[in-house]
Amino acid sequence: MTPAEMEARIVRYGDLIPCKTAFIDAHTPGSDQKENFTIIGGGVSESADQHVHIKDTPGFNIGAAGQPPKCRNSLHTHRTAEVFFVLKGRWRFFWGRWGDAGEVTLEEGDIFNIPTGIFRGFENIGTDYGMIMAILGGDDAGGGVLWAPQVIEDAADHGLVLGDDGKLYDSKQGIHPPKGVGPMPVLGDEVLSRMPEPTTAEVVPHYVARYLDMMALSDRQPADVIGPDAMLRDRPGFDVDFISNGSLSGDTYSLNQHEILMPMRGHWRLTWDGGTTALNPGDTCAVPPGVAHSLTPAMTGESSCFRVRSNDDPAGPTMPLDG
Repeated sequence: MTPAEMEARIVRYGDLIPCKTAFIDAHTPGSDQKENFTIIGGGVSESADQHVHIKDTPGFNIGAAGQPPKCRNSLHTHRTAEVFFVLKGRWRFFWGRWGDAGEVTLEEGDIFNIPTGIFRGFENIGTDYGMIMAILGGDDAGGGVLWAPQVIEDAADHGLVLGDDGKLYDSKQGIHPPKGVGPMPVLGDEVLSRMPEPTTAEVVPHYVARYLDMMALSDRQPADVIGPDAMLRDRPGFDVDFISNGSLSGDTYSLNQHEILMPMRGHWRLTWDGGTTALNPGDTCAVPPGVAHSLTPAMTGESSCFRVRSNDDPAGPTMPLDG
């Protein structure tokens, strides 16, 4: 693989192209300053304006959300996995039908494997622009987003309608659903009544891993973060581990599945038969199967990186939504 071919599989943080109209709450006050990024795969964006950096998916999608302080992402749910780690800032995640069933605050480097089948939202509670990186289960990211009814109603009041074709229509720009396309129906009371409302105590111990704990476990080998026998035991359709300065020997290795490298802190040196390059915090690198490579810290000091690998597990829910 030539350096140019590998570079085409790296999305640099500084090259990320945002979309400010990705979802139905793009005009809703308090949520109208969000920036969404689709890094690998099409994600779950509802907007034709969304730029996709790498279209091929390895069985899951990678995305990101950037938000200024006090900006909120509205309550929604997915049928497959949604995993976040905090790249920059301080974030509050909340969940439940009205967002009041439970909540947790995440600091930089913390990771949250949000249970599927529950409404969830998040907001930047820091003092500066914040960024969270996302892993979404399935090649099609679960077929889209299901919004809490009040989110759809609030959006309509501000000119945005989600059609039953999954596309957004902005009446502020004179764009309306074409003939034969109606509004996306809201979830009914029967379905809403079956959705779990887990408490903070039920969610955090099983679905949140803290950065310092992962650093401690990765002093001599990679820390298994998400997987059947990992810190967060689950089979979301991919495995996540965490590496730091002492985790890897520097030896060359190759895999029969895709490997996504997402540096958290420090600078990393990726070397393969054909070239070498540096990976920095916020970069996303998709190493294809069969490519022999090595990964080492590029400098002294604290270095950490999430690795995501495809597997044969179905991208199934951990808390299923019936109906």
